[in-house]
Amino acid sequence: MTGKRERREPFIWESVISLLALIIPISLAIVKYETDTHIPILLGVLVAALIGLRAGFTWEEIQDGMLKGIANSLQAIVILCIIGILIGIWILSGVVPTMLYYGLKIMHPSIFLPATLIICSITSLATGTSWGTTGTIGIALIGIGQGLGFPLPVVGGAVISGAYFGDKMSPLSDTTNLAPAMVGTDLYTHIKHMTYTTGVAYGITLVLDTVLGFFYGGGAADVENINQILTGISGQFAINPLLLLPPVVVMVLAIKRIPAIPGITMGILSAALLGILFQGNGFGDLLTAGFGGYTSSSGVEAVDSLLTKGGMDSMSYTILIIVVAMMFGGIMENTNQLKVIVDGVLKKAESAGSLITATILTAIASNLVLCEQYMSIVMSARMYSQAFREKGLHPKNLSRAVEDSATVTACLVPWNSGGAYQSATLGVATFAYLPFAFFNWLCPIVSIVFGWLGITIDPIDEETKMRLESENEQTKPGEEAEDDE
Repeated sequence: MTGKRERREPFIWESVISLLALIIPISLAIVKYETDTHIPILLGVLVAALIGLRAGFTWEEIQDGMLKGIANSLQAIVILCIIGILIGIWILSGVVPTMLYYGLKIMHPSIFLPATLIICSITSLATGTSWGTTGTIGIALIGIGQGLGFPLPVVGGAVISGAYFGDKMSPLSDTTNLAPAMVGTDLYTHIKHMTYTTGVAYGITLVLDTVLGFFYGGGAADVENINQILTGISGQFAINPLLLLPPVVVMVLAIKRIPAIPGITMGILSAALLGILFQGNGFGDLLTAGFGGYTSSSGVEAVDSLLTKGGMDSMSYTILIIVVAMMFGGIMENTNQLKVIVDGVLKKAESAGSLITATILTAIASNLVLCEQYMSIVMSARMYSQAFREKGLHPKNLSRAVEDSATVTACLVPWNSGGAYQSATLGVATFAYLPFAFFNWLCPIVSIVFGWLGITIDPIDEETKMRLESENEQTKPGEEAEDDE
């Protein structure tokens, strides 16, 4: 006899306890105590680990889950660091001030919100990245909106909506490529099938932002306030159209499928060079702004609040949230705690509508628990792939449901890497911009409605069915060999 507990699947009530141990402390921290969420997330990590031990998993397996979770977030952490550097260097070099200056000169308040949505949509569609869009064009639009007198959460919602439109629909986007690959359909079939639900959600978003634009910007712009901002900017920086080149460099490199990290780095280097030429920056100035950000001292409060930001150090808070959140997600996945909840839900899904609803709710829950949209896409796609085939549904229905939920809702969760990044980059709290990120929460709603009404829910065709069966047959020998080992 040994004291070692035999491993088993966690009971569903045990998994629910782990979820509640994350959600309740975080809710209390945010709503009641108005404090940070790092320690509440660690409490969830502790409870999830104890549940894993109770189910017979060893500490080494639980620790391995935590480390895998952190490893999955390393690319996001590196991008966060260099985006922090980019923001500091772009402000110091006059890139962001130049974008603000020209934007305030040409943008009229009544069209600002729908224009923001469309500009971010085009940028993200062309580049395939929501993070790149908000980290470049987005921060400039936030500043322009503030100068025009718009509440920052409203502007943040329009920026986020446009940025995630392209992240969801662009053939250059990694999520747009990942979702169909996980379920067994091709990229362009997936994109075409998404146009139905995405088109409805985007159309409603455009109408809502247009109405809000007239509500907040229906009157004349505060010319005196705008002139003060323009004077404060021009008093600190040399404004020149050539300083708009770094954003163009980043966009062109993204279109050419250059990976995010080298692409953003080129944006930093080009801005640093222009800053030396136009602002007279020294190497020490660049190092200071790259790590600690830029501190504006124009004497104009609006300008100083707009331009005092950036630097690698500014991202440390967000990085710590991602690390502790991914520890929790790694444990939940490695100890099968989330899997048993999904399996329980799957038993109740009998119709196409209920199956699509279950998929969408699972993806959203995964964003809450696993804290990373890529993990949510992979997990929800893998969990429901066989169920869709058994119901005779084409896999493009599943890939659409996954993208309509996992991709667009990650930025609505403060402790998810998406929400943490967007909040840190735009300077707007996640829960503050959430009500105005219309596109992001309309997509899952529209997709669920389409599912229950049977709108564009296509059955699987014989060719796709035979191809998937053939692919399954080809994987069996390898799986059996792996089991034999």
